Amino acid sequence: MRVHSKGYRLLTGRHSEPGQIYSVTVATHGRVPILGELPTGRLLVKELRLAHEEHLVCSLAWVVMPDHFHWLFALHGKCLSQVMCRVKSRSSLAINRARSGCGRLWQKGFYDRAIRKEEDLKTVARYIVANPVRAGLVQRVGDYPLWDASWL
Repeated sequence: MRVHSKGYRLLTGRHSEPGQIYSVTVATHGRVPILGELPTGRLLVKELRLAHEEHLVCSLAWVVMPDHFHWLFALHGKCLSQVMCRVKSRSSLAINRARSGCGRLWQKGFYDRAIRKEEDLKTVARYIVANPVRAGLVQRVGDYPLWDASWL
């Protein structure tokens, strides 16, 4: 009997729909805190912004934590898995190149949650960007360098 990792189980039953708003969480491989290095975190931010600029998504909020990131966005034309594969692969290449490294950067799969229409997007966005405060990395959200929200 073959046992699949949690990343593969996340794919079961996944459905994506253009226009739907998603909250996505992606962790680094082995939860290594590589994104806590500001230059490395900024390379991921560049890829998140590029996905927005290329109209794959409409980014609403994101935060890059040392070993994972959270991203709230409205999905445009491509499917969710394609967008996440693109961001993960492009950021892996950029980060590995910058660090003269190679190998896996991200855990397999990702966690996603479709946001229901009745949910308050600003509340979800505030929860996302407040992650560094809850993790004890900073006292105030404004003191953390790797986050953004479209309402600010």
